[in-house]
Amino acid sequence: VTLIFVLAFNFLLFRVLPGNPAQILARNKLLPQEAVEQLEVDFGLHEPLISQFGLYVQDTLTGNFGISYTFREPVGGLIAERVWPTVLLIGVSTIGATIIGLLIGIYGAWRRGSGFDISSLGFSLVFYAMPEFWLGILLLIGLGAGLGWFPIGGIETPGANFTGLSAAADVLNHLFLPALTLILALIGEYALVMRSSLLDVMGEDYLTTARAKGLREGLVLRRHAVPNALLPTVTLVALNLGFVVSGAITVETVYSWPGLGLLTYDAIRAPDYPLMQGLFLLFTAAIIFANLAADLIYGYLDPRVRQA
Repeated sequence: VTLIFVLAFNFLLFRVLPGNPAQILARNKLLPQEAVEQLEVDFGLHEPLISQFGLYVQDTLTGNFGISYTFREPVGGLIAERVWPTVLLIGVSTIGATIIGLLIGIYGAWRRGSGFDISSLGFSLVFYAMPEFWLGILLLIGLGAGLGWFPIGGIETPGANFTGLSAAADVLNHLFLPALTLILALIGEYALVMRSSLLDVMGEDYLTTARAKGLREGLVLRRHAVPNALLPTVTLVALNLGFVVSGAITVETVYSWPGLGLLTYDAIRAPDYPLMQGLFLLFTAAIIFANLAADLIYGYLDPRVRQA
């Protein structure tokens, strides 16, 4: 049901954007009006909105997302070409930020009031407040253009023609700055939520009971406190997928990372209705299924959810 609603909203949303796609497609102000009208016919823009929507639903259900106005290629093929770079960037960033953020939050809560807790809390708040694109620009100028430690754009070195491990190392070298930008932007939120959740759990009676049974503090933390405190963080990671994608759009644009984020930027700038519709439908479906996965993981972490 949610996907059906998104399908309809996705179609209408991009029809209220300013600009005539046919005029943009022409890219020539001197083009005769007859040629502009022919472009509208070729791309189905002359049809009433209800007819366009019917064709849009029919094509979407058959896996045909239309032809890109700007690239003049099938939208499905364009998206397929850009999926891997974005999956690589978001995957590495999400895994890295989750692991580091959880460890910071756990240790900070367990050693509440310590120097590490205070400094990590300040670190988390500072980076949580930073916009991804601004942080990306700072890292690009400092570590890329300034010190020259990392490439300043792209996913591989042009003309290098690396193969095997050399090609993988080249991709990782280009990946470092974009991934570091997203990791730093996400660490703060995960650390803060994990710290707050663990502090709430530490006051529960079952932890006192576990200590009374003679369990060491490390076991109390690993077996009882952390698994229960993880539940809000699991939900946050799933819900944050949408924000990670939006952050990836700006980060990929800053670093010219050839993924779905940069493709989205190009589609919005055009504007390219079929390409935008295909991209946003993909992003929304990914968020919906991520939330479904979070619900399933919830049941694994907390048996009470399965019983309910």
